[in-house]
Amino acid sequence: MLFWILVAALTAALAVILLYPLLRGAKAADNIRAGETAVYRDQLRELDRDLDGGLITPEEADYARAEIGRRLIGVSADEPAETPKPARHHRFTEAFVLLLLPVLGLCLYLTTGRPDLPSQPLEARLENPGNDVAVLITKAERHLAEKPDDGKGWDVLAPIYFRTMRVNDAQVAYRNAIRLLGPSPVRLDGLAETLMAVSDGVVTEEARKVLEQSLTLEPDNPRARFYIALGMEQAGRPDEARQAFEALAKQSPADAPWLPLVNQHIAMNGGAPAGTNPAAPGANPAAPGANPAAPGNPTQQDVAAAETMNAGDRQQMIRGMVESLDAKLSEDPNNFEGWMRLVRSYAVLNDKDRAAGALKRGLAAFPPPGEQGRQLLALARELGIATEGATQ
Repeated sequence: MLFWILVAALTAALAVILLYPLLRGAKAADNIRAGETAVYRDQLRELDRDLDGGLITPEEADYARAEIGRRLIGVSADEPAETPKPARHHRFTEAFVLLLLPVLGLCLYLTTGRPDLPSQPLEARLENPGNDVAVLITKAERHLAEKPDDGKGWDVLAPIYFRTMRVNDAQVAYRNAIRLLGPSPVRLDGLAETLMAVSDGVVTEEARKVLEQSLTLEPDNPRARFYIALGMEQAGRPDEARQAFEALAKQSPADAPWLPLVNQHIAMNGGAPAGTNPAAPGANPAAPGANPAAPGNPTQQDVAAAETMNAGDRQQMIRGMVESLDAKLSEDPNNFEGWMRLVRSYAVLNDKDRAAGALKRGLAAFPPPGEQGRQLLALARELGIATEGATQ
């Protein structure tokens, strides 16, 4: 009931605001003319006082009186000769404002709204949050405010903070989970990714130490090994980075989803991507990192040519392949895997501007509400690419 009372009050207030200029009519213009006439008459009286006081000569008084009289006649000539008619009412407009506008608003609400839905205050929504992530986060935050030593609560909330780009809150949550529940590879990797997100994708010294601690718990942890190798690459140590990426590629299964990205980093640091030589023992041509027909992957001729090149020529060749993929996606944007590879490629080339541009174009073809759009955004966050404005 309170809702309908508020709606009625707001509708009445809006109608008054809209009708006020119509009801005033020509009264404002008449008031302006009357005001000008009063001003000129006051000037004539002031002129007589100045003449009586000897402040001006009779000639000056006659000249000024003639000028004021001319202006007064001009104002009087603008007044209507006949008795002004009553202000004409805008019947149709007034009826529209008073009747049709509220009716249209009510019909629109009944069509698009849910008048049958009972009111649900915040407390009720917290009791039954459904799939509302914001309400779920609020509920978890209230619980942790009352029980800050609930390690499982921090453990659940930390990755949610990270996915919603609340990286500073995610960092606090991961630290609390590690403090209360102890370190684990998943928690340490999450903390490291959060630290890198805070530093715009750079593997800082603190992040490197966290990743090394994760490797002590799980030596074959591919995520930690990848980020440590990435830190070597960012620090300007390409030989060490290539060796670390090659070791990760050797331990990875042939169908590992991260293998294409690892191969790109190997190529960026002067090595040959793992699994691209069909004659190599154990090579799997059907693997995603080895399929020459996959968008953005080198052909067998490219691999053979790369083996005879120096690091500079190989780098130039890789850049040419990336630009070729970019051109193909401009012609045919409905290639999700191609956009994923293009964003990765520009990221490993340290061309963040083009990576952000590729991300924006990819999201235009695969909007964020869809699963593929969310994967593109997740990849961008993983690679430290700014997502602000990419969805506009």
